[in-house]
Amino acid sequence: MSAASHDWSILWPALAAGLLVTATHVPLGIQVLRRGIVFIDLAIAQIAGFGVVLADWLHLEAQGWAVQACALSAALAGALFLTWTDRRWPDVQEATIGVVFVLAATGALLLLASNPHGGEHLRDLLIGQILWVTPSRLVIVAIVYALLLVVIVVGSIEKRRTLFYVVFACAATLSVQLVGLYLVFTTLIVPALATRHWGGYRLAAAAGIAAGGYFLGLVVSALTDLPTGPAIVWIMALVAIGAFCVGGRAPSPRSRPT
Repeated sequence: MSAASHDWSILWPALAAGLLVTATHVPLGIQVLRRGIVFIDLAIAQIAGFGVVLADWLHLEAQGWAVQACALSAALAGALFLTWTDRRWPDVQEATIGVVFVLAATGALLLLASNPHGGEHLRDLLIGQILWVTPSRLVIVAIVYALLLVVIVVGSIEKRRTLFYVVFACAATLSVQLVGLYLVFTTLIVPALATRHWGGYRLAAAAGIAAGGYFLGLVVSALTDLPTGPAIVWIMALVAIGAFCVGGRAPSPRSRPT
């Protein structure tokens, strides 16, 4: 879905949604890179998506609390399982995450196989419906994200594996339904990757990249009639490349002090 055929006023709730996702996912993305488990976001987000599909398969009310509970329960179960595997088999954690992702993705496809609208549901999970975000929904998301930010700031999640996975599961459950799986992954990894050598300014720079990607992506989508989610993904990647070229590159071996 693109923004050009709609009133420009719908871009503001979409931008607010992107900024909310940025606030939580940028610091989480930095932690993901430090832990070396890049694809955990895809796995847990996909598990949350599986929970949404399961709720639909059970004929639960769309956008209702039962759907949220189903998605969150699935994501928390996946997060706790990955916490256990991280402790027991840390040397193969990345491979385990990959297997979990594939099982969740194919499980969703199996549940959608008999659904005449299955392709539409799958598309919504992947690229999201950011243009259809309502202000009332954003208020609830903002409250939950604010609580998660408090935990991120004061909870020392970089030192507490279980708490990190639980916070991640809660954030991914909301964000994958808000902006889609592709934007969840992009917001988590692309800004953190581009700013990995920025030092003390890394968090602010990564947040700026993500926020700029959402803003410019929405504008480009509105002006060109391109699909909004993919447009934001590409624009954020281009902004990240520019930021990396300007100030994010590691010093060359010759320039390092001896």
